[in-house]
Amino acid sequence: MNAWVYILRCSDGSYYVGTARGSLEDRVNTHNSGILGGYTARRRPVTLAFAQDFDRITDAIAAERQLKGWSRAKKEALIGGDCEMLHLLSQQYATRNEG
Repeated sequence: MNAWVYILRCSDGSYYVGTARGSLEDRVNTHNSGILGGYTARRRPVTLAFAQDFDRITDAIAAERQLKGWSRAKKEALIGGDCEMLHLLSQQYATRNEG
């Protein structure tokens, strides 16, 4: 069974980061149904913007924690597949946090 980390684009333009086991399509449909409540229930419909699969749910959860700490700009670079921008944004963050 696959494990996923995913980013949803909400109707208000915000992003939601989560994890799932099994069918990613079912998970997105569950978010859109409002059954889960919480953040996405008030921001429907949501669309899948990014997903990465993992063999273990613990790895997906670790990736989720990392992504939740990222800026909007870094999430958008990841979604767009812009590795160069991701690298640049990471360098800027590291430079700001030195010292």
